[in-house]
Amino acid sequence: MKLYYITLNNTDEARQISRSLLEQKLAVCVNWFPITCAYIWQEEITEEPEVVLIVKTQAGYRHEIEKLISQHISYTNFIAEISPTNINDKFLAWLNAEVPIVYSE
Repeated sequence: MKLYYITLNNTDEARQISRSLLEQKLAVCVNWFPITCAYIWQEEITEEPEVVLIVKTQAGYRHEIEKLISQHISYTNFIAEISPTNINDKFLAWLNAEVPIVYSE
């Protein structure tokens, strides 16, 4: 299993990307929530609202997820792949039933 932590500009982007991920069976579940982002830009500290999208999926879908996101946004955002451990059995059963496992050679 993999989690993807993705930053976006607003909830509309998160909603559209989430629906596309679910429709294409690239995720079993997604969550999004507002945050405040502080960063350095042109030697000044800037603060602005962002949205975090968390994608719950199988391993092996990073390329497809990044490609789908790039179809919805054109700016540089943050995408991090996280490998969780000790996932509850019922959730894994649901994930395995809904999102095909990618077998690598």
